[in-house]
Amino acid sequence: MRIRKWHLRALMPALTASALLLTSGCSSGPGSSASSAAAPAGGAEASASPAADAGSPLAVAAAPAATPTALATGGSGGRAHRSTLKVSSYDSRTRRAVITHTSKGTSAPPSTPGATAGTPSGTPGSSAGPGRIAAGDVLASAPAPGAPEGLLAKVTKVIGDRGDGTEVQTAPATLDTLLGDDTAKGTVPVDPSTFTVEKLLPDVRVSWARTGGIHSGPEGTKVPLGSLRVDVRADAPTPAGLPVAADATVAGYVQVAPEVDFSYGGGGSGAAQQGGPASAYLGVSGDWTSQWSLKGRAAASVKPTRLPFAKLHADPVLQVGPIPVVVNLDLTCYLEVSGDGTATVSIEQSLKGGFKAGGSFGPAKGWTPVNESTMSGTPVRASLSAAGNVKAALGAQATVGLYGMVGVTADLAPYLRGEASATVTAATGSGTRPTAAAVASWGVYGGFDLRGALQLQLSVFGTPVFQRTIPLGALHREWKLAEGGAQG
Repeated sequence: MRIRKWHLRALMPALTASALLLTSGCSSGPGSSASSAAAPAGGAEASASPAADAGSPLAVAAAPAATPTALATGGSGGRAHRSTLKVSSYDSRTRRAVITHTSKGTSAPPSTPGATAGTPSGTPGSSAGPGRIAAGDVLASAPAPGAPEGLLAKVTKVIGDRGDGTEVQTAPATLDTLLGDDTAKGTVPVDPSTFTVEKLLPDVRVSWARTGGIHSGPEGTKVPLGSLRVDVRADAPTPAGLPVAADATVAGYVQVAPEVDFSYGGGGSGAAQQGGPASAYLGVSGDWTSQWSLKGRAAASVKPTRLPFAKLHADPVLQVGPIPVVVNLDLTCYLEVSGDGTATVSIEQSLKGGFKAGGSFGPAKGWTPVNESTMSGTPVRASLSAAGNVKAALGAQATVGLYGMVGVTADLAPYLRGEASATVTAATGSGTRPTAAAVASWGVYGGFDLRGALQLQLSVFGTPVFQRTIPLGALHREWKLAEGGAQG
């Protein structure tokens, strides 16, 4: 099977629709750790952001195309500022980076005494000079060569100057070292023009619509402004080694408008006691629409058989005050079918709703899961022949993290199932009465499952590390769409 990759370059500046607002609050501290007037003694010609005034929450928005690097030095009191430095290359194996100065051509000014080549890790601000990088500096960068998912790092040593910049040794850092006592909260749509799409099945087509551009996969497809749609048609997956062959087909689409929910609350007694923020939140939310049909006889399967058909990836950058926060978002669209191999069905349905999944932090409870979903279905058309049962889902697994570290995994699976208790041919449709032949009972049901987990790497906020993944908890809802019991 040949895998093709499509790179989308025009899509939704406003992926909003009915995405849910962030519910976890930020506890605001008594004020910033330093006023905006406290200019850094060292670092890269830093300038304070207007949003960084003491006591004012930092604005959260989509970052501009030319996202500046943020830098925090000892002289700035831990407050991050926009910088004229940039990461020109990074080696993830050695954790070495080459730093250049954007306003001085392609190379950074020479490092100053106290941060010379080979100098051991120093204290923050051990070198002080505009446009220079020093041991102890903490930087946050948008995606860069060698760091496609962004870079959040502390400089532990200035190795020396080279033709293309200044080489430094780095170590992992956490967001609290940049955000300090500031607070920030916001929900930002993901621009799907930045998504790459990897097709895992031959008959997969992608559509999207945004201001200034429309791409239609299937002919005549209409996609709401600011949405991404993936259509698929495939044979129902067959469990390996079973004698019942798959003679059922699944066709339909998933349309999703993801948004990233982010909040950070610095300061307060909680932060002072545990050395991190007083609150934090990371999650994914958005609008969901799916429509699919299952026709034929599903293969026998004790467990649902999953067939991924498309993988999507994006690295949207949030501008949190002066700090570029790189979010890594992955979506895997899949088919999932189970049945006893006896019932022949023809069912279809459309579902719409919203979803939200994430992790919320507070000093008292630590990290706790958040998962919400609302779904509603349109009238269903269904027919069942022979006794048996079948269930089909057209879902998506979403993973969201920061700077290449996975934080939350959520699996949203709207489904449709039918069951019959005896040999029966039953049918229902919008505006028609259910009919059946023979004595039997049958039913068609809609529903959805939302499940997932919080991951260890959410400690990137600077919160205490937990030693295991925390399940989101299964959110399950089902409703009856049609039923019948008739004498033939």
